[in-house]
Amino acid sequence: MIDLWPRLEPLLADAERPARYLNHEYGCVYKPDADFHFCMVYPDTYELGQANQALRILVNVVNAQDGMAAERAFLPAPALCDTLRAERLPLFSIESCAPVAQFDVVGITLPHELAATNVLETLDLAGISLHASKRDEGDPFVVAGGPCAYNPEPYAPFFDAFSIGEGEEALPEGLALIKRMRSQGALRADILRALARMPGWYVPSFYRWRSEDEAQDGGSWIEPVEEGLPTVIEKRLFTKFAESPGWEPCIVPFTEVVHDRLNVEILRGCARGCRFCQAGMMYRPVRERSADNVVESVVAGLAATGYDEVSLTSLSSTDHSQIADILTRLNRSCDGKGVRISVPSQRLDAFGVDMAELVAGQKKGGLTFAPEAGTQRLRDVINKNVTEDDLFDALDAAFAAGWRRCKLYFMIGLPTETDDDIKGIASLAQRAYDRMKAATPPDQRGGLRLSVSCALFVPKAQTPFQWDGQITPEEALRRVQLLRRSVKYKAVDVHWHDPATSFVEAVMSRAGREAAAWVEAAWRRGARFDAWSECFNEEAWHTAADEVGIDLEAIAQTSYPTTRVMPWAHVSTGVSERFLARERSRAEAGRTTSDCTFGACSACGVCQALDADNELAQPREASGSNAGGGAFAPARRCEEAPDA
Repeated sequence: MIDLWPRLEPLLADAERPARYLNHEYGCVYKPDADFHFCMVYPDTYELGQANQALRILVNVVNAQDGMAAERAFLPAPALCDTLRAERLPLFSIESCAPVAQFDVVGITLPHELAATNVLETLDLAGISLHASKRDEGDPFVVAGGPCAYNPEPYAPFFDAFSIGEGEEALPEGLALIKRMRSQGALRADILRALARMPGWYVPSFYRWRSEDEAQDGGSWIEPVEEGLPTVIEKRLFTKFAESPGWEPCIVPFTEVVHDRLNVEILRGCARGCRFCQAGMMYRPVRERSADNVVESVVAGLAATGYDEVSLTSLSSTDHSQIADILTRLNRSCDGKGVRISVPSQRLDAFGVDMAELVAGQKKGGLTFAPEAGTQRLRDVINKNVTEDDLFDALDAAFAAGWRRCKLYFMIGLPTETDDDIKGIASLAQRAYDRMKAATPPDQRGGLRLSVSCALFVPKAQTPFQWDGQITPEEALRRVQLLRRSVKYKAVDVHWHDPATSFVEAVMSRAGREAAAWVEAAWRRGARFDAWSECFNEEAWHTAADEVGIDLEAIAQTSYPTTRVMPWAHVSTGVSERFLARERSRAEAGRTTSDCTFGACSACGVCQALDADNELAQPREASGSNAGGGAFAPARRCEEAPDA
């Protein structure tokens, strides 16, 4: 492959943060003798992408294969994107500074909806045809995965294939098939045909997109154009996660990145069942690494990288059945070494006095809790399963233990929300501040800080609230102003997300294949880096909608009955549509559903569909308002659950 470094190096003198583009970081892998090359691309800058755990995992598993080399690429900052185009220099990999278009396969992760135009920016900058249908035999295969692949249709024309689910095994298998068939001289179409028959792979070019009436009558928006193709693409599950080592080689960057620390994933999956949460549905079942595994991984990782902070990552780290043991042992092993142990995801009902003493040791920064809603009624609707007493008890414990800053996350625009629920956020925040103050010695109260951060509800595919529309941006701003007027304490800061960006997220989350033309038109009008507030181009998105003739408001804001077939119905997380519909019905009634890792099976269907179980290091013990008398046995399998 061509080495672009001689042409790139002179340009970096004028580039912002040139270390973003340098090779030879500590821990990087370079396999020049491999005969098959894969490039993993994060469609944003190095600072964001290098911190992404999925990118690290997938690069490592591909590099572990004989004869395969995996390299990384990131989208340059906007100014350098423009410079590269002006200099006719294509997007390059980090390890060998080779043109991305020269790789055999290019993988692009889809981390969030606002990265859509960056996908096109990536392809165009690489010199790869935007549309899969226009790629020639010698072009790389372009594949995608990640959270947004659970509704792949707005991206469908741009990718040859999607990997649905966890990629530790699926990606190497798919690449091995492409490698073998290419070496045999197979045509591109035949390779894709074979890939479409592999579990967990979706090749949209082999499926006709149906009309609205056809989809609702036929129960699916897609129709195979050949016999033998699956009509439902079920996610792949990495069944060996629990016994796999938590430490694997990672790169220590030259420049600071977000979450610049050692990250060790201690568990995967969450069964709490928040009805707005896509991650809670798509990563089921729950799988925990043992305390021994986690502690050994952290110790090895710190020794190998030199980091002075480690984050125990998961969707809900304080739910780990051995979290107290893990923190106790890590605090002991790191005592006196200046290492901070952080637990970024903390459940209110699991953060008691003992946990407050264990988390972060002697280095106490800020705490973040997510009540999500201001009233118990609405918390029951969304199945949050925490109470304000859980919040107050957590604050009492934390501030008595030395914390002085706290952030509370809420959503506005949740289904059934009223103005009383908005005022409830203000009331809860003010009472939370009172508890913080009461738990803090008088001479230290001047440093107390409480911030309230409000996101606009985005209806996500594959969740019980997928059928619910988003409120309008104008209504969102009205509710924000109501909240601001209702907060009387100057010590409580209120922050909110831009409703305009959340509106685009909602359209991307709920749209079908017709949205691809909208994304392309917005990109051609200058939309890119839409997750950056200074770059978001609202006009480009709305003008593009007029150009291609789609009704954005109808897509984002329409609420449907649970009988409606949604555009992603052919992609399965393993959680049954019946369960999602039942949870939506329970939300309307204000009825909660318990976490199956603490008690009885909730009949979500995932264990039966994927032939898997929750894997706990030991039985979990409920705490806070969810305490039910001690330890519970692991949940029964779904097929053993009563009909619901």
